[in-house]
This record gives sequence, C-alpha cells and structure tokens, in this order.
Amino acid sequence: MSRIEQKFAALTAQNKKGLIPFITAGYPDPARTVEFMHALVAGGADVIELGVPFSDPMADGPVIQRSSERALEKGVTLKQVLADVKRFREQDAKTPVVLMGYANPIERMGVDAFAAAAAEAGVDGVLTVDYPPEESAEFAERMRAANIDPIFLLAPTSTDERIAAVGKVASGYVYYVSLKGVTGAANLDVSSIASKIPAIKSQVRLPVGVGFGIRDASTARAVADVADAVVIGSRLVQLLEEVPSQTAAAALTSFVAEIRQALDAA
Repeated sequence: MSRIEQKFAALTAQNKKGLIPFITAGYPDPARTVEFMHALVAGGADVIELGVPFSDPMADGPVIQRSSERALEKGVTLKQVLADVKRFREQDAKTPVVLMGYANPIERMGVDAFAAAAAEAGVDGVLTVDYPPEESAEFAERMRAANIDPIFLLAPTSTDERIAAVGKVASGYVYYVSLKGVTGAANLDVSSIASKIPAIKSQVRLPVGVGFGIRDASTARAVADVADAVVIGSRLVQLLEEVPSQTAAAALTSFVAEIRQALDAA
C-alpha cells in the first residue's frame, strides 16, 4: 500500500476529508521550498502537491504561470525538485508528496530514469497534465513499478469514456477540476461538482480530490461535503506573492490551518 493509499485509508477511518495544498517548487526562493513544504504539514496538510516549473503550463492560470516562470529564471529544474523532496524526507517520512507538472521534463530525463530518481527521492505520486489516460497505460505501469501512484485529471467536460480510461490507469486518487478554465479561476459551482462525483465514483474506485477555484475556508468546506479531498493551489502561491519574505512560512501554516479547521468542522 502506497503512502497515498495509507493516508486516505487513515482519513476514512477518522471520518475526515483530505487537504492537499499546492506550491510551486523554487518559488519565490529555491532555497526555501523544503521549509515551505514543512510549513504546509504544520498547518495540517495531508498530501503535498509540488509543482514542477515548466515554460508552458497550459492548465495553470496567471498566478501559477508567474511562479513557474520565476522559478525557471532562478534555474530550478526537475532534478532540483527531486533533490528538494529528498531533503524533505530527511525530516518527514510520512506525508505523501505528489509532483504536478507536464510531460516534457519527464520525457527529457527519460521515463525510467525519472521513475527511479523519483522513487529514490521519496516521491509518492505524479500528476502529469498532458499525459492522456487513454495513451498512458505503459507510463502508469512503470510508475507503479516504482511504487509511485499515477494521478490523472478529470473535468466537467469529461465523458464516460474518459472517466473509464482514468479508472483503468489511475491510482492514489483522482483530481477533479471543478470548473472549465485554468487554475485560480472563480465562479465555483458546488452543485455542479456534486452532480459529477457519482459518475466518477461509479467507474473510478479511488478518492476524488477537487481543485481549481477553492480559495478560502468556506469554499473548501462546501467542496468537502461532496468530495474526499480539497486541493488549494493558486491562493497559496498568491499568498507567497503578497506576504513579506520573513513571514512567508508562518503565513502558509496559518492559512492551511484555517482550511484544516473548516474541513474538520464539516
């Protein structure tokens, strides 16, 4: 059983919903990524999604795009992200870490080389936006052989056929994009999410995490009523834009703790 599976099993046993915060590796300061990861855990994160900077992050809105661009400008690479995960593991052997990004850096490293390096670093899952599930059976198999869960996206526009394809290759959890558009968009419609989850659950026997558009405790709690976990990304990256550098880690912990409290009260 993977760390992600263990985490969701524990959450179910405790009748709790998962909290999955996202930050971009290397932003705003490559030297502080590991510090920020520990800050998320201190606030109550169950799983960390760590964004791998990429030059053309097509699913990401302007906030995460900027963070990715700035991390790249400072020389952050996939190898450095893996090194950050390895450093994180020196103090935290329990919190699952998912790398979220795009195919190009993985293909450039080589899928088998990536799987081996990610496993050695302590990565638990990989969500690659532009690997279509219909064409990813081999990729998913190679990830699972390294004890890494391949995680896939579903969206409001996903057909029954796409949901079935994800059900065949995904493990760990699936990430349901709550709205049409990019990360950080507004107009979250919880009733629409609630109407889609049963169709997903009928074909995907995994926890469903919901992200895109969750920006505060109230929306997180509303989404938690219909999903297994909530994913918060753009708002956390925006927070790192807004707060002074010296208070950044504390700000992350405080914000995540507020969401954690709201979820636990649901």
